[in-house]
Amino acid sequence: MFMNRERKALLMQIMEIDFSLLETSLYLATHPDDEHALRLHNTLAKKSKELIKVYECNFGPLTNKGMSKFPWQYINSPWPWDEKF
Repeated sequence: MFMNRERKALLMQIMEIDFSLLETSLYLATHPDDEHALRLHNTLAKKSKELIKVYECNFGPLTNKGMSKFPWQYINSPWPWDEKF
């Protein structure tokens, strides 16, 4: 039960950061000279990579592009739309 709660909390954190990444990339598409926004975007990108690495090391692949132990684990993980937050 603890691992399930921990997994869900980490997944929520990843989704929040990835949402912010999408927003900053859309903003930067129309404001490419905003250095502050670019620094924020790069910070979020780094944090997203770190959190995804932690998630995948503890709970298996988050996407079909993630690393997997043998046998292929991606298919065994709960799908994001199956989660009840």
